[in-house]
Amino acid sequence: MKMKHFALKFIAFCTLGVFALTTNSFAQMKENKKLEASAYVIDDFAKMKETIPSQLFEMTEGIIIIPKMINAGLILGGKRGKGVAMVKDAQGHWSDPVFITMTGGSVGFQIGFQAVDLVLVFRNRSSLDRISKSSFTLGGDLSVAAGPVGRSTSASTDYKLEAEVYSYSRSKGLFAGISLSGAALEIDALANTSYYKGELPAKTIFSGNTRAKGEEIQQLRTSLANFYHH
Repeated sequence: MKMKHFALKFIAFCTLGVFALTTNSFAQMKENKKLEASAYVIDDFAKMKETIPSQLFEMTEGIIIIPKMINAGLILGGKRGKGVAMVKDAQGHWSDPVFITMTGGSVGFQIGFQAVDLVLVFRNRSSLDRISKSSFTLGGDLSVAAGPVGRSTSASTDYKLEAEVYSYSRSKGLFAGISLSGAALEIDALANTSYYKGELPAKTIFSGNTRAKGEEIQQLRTSLANFYHH
């Protein structure tokens, strides 16, 4: 009888273990897919004739990439997307990714459904560092504007860089203007825990004290480094 009871407990323990491993593997696979999709977004942006100006991209100290953000509306509008945030160090190397979410809404007559690839360019990494402490609102806590386009556009002389963040959104291969005012950015704690196999503060990830070695993050770093080599 005792042996039977022990065998049942052992089977239950093994089943739970396999379930936990499967769940963790599936969750990490989701984050890797997000990194892979982010690299594709950067590659596609790089191939476009009208894209982020080279000078602005070189000045960039932080970036957020949200593949296939949902932008929908029927009188009341809403936005929802998950992506990654990265900062650049003094040597021009990109940090490991911090997984983030964007949510927001707007009021006014609108109708339709749109999936957009969104890239937010941060002129100063200090602006992005704020997300490591709490969520912040675009257009409220942080000024955001539609970014200038054109590979050869001079970001320093032809365009006044007064906003802290410049947005670039693309739908069906073309740039699409969307309002981000009031949208909130915050840390996706569950995604970060899954990817790094434990809790890590965003500040630690941004600091460069971690170094993810997965194929997907290497692909994304390569895409960012080769943005103007396509």
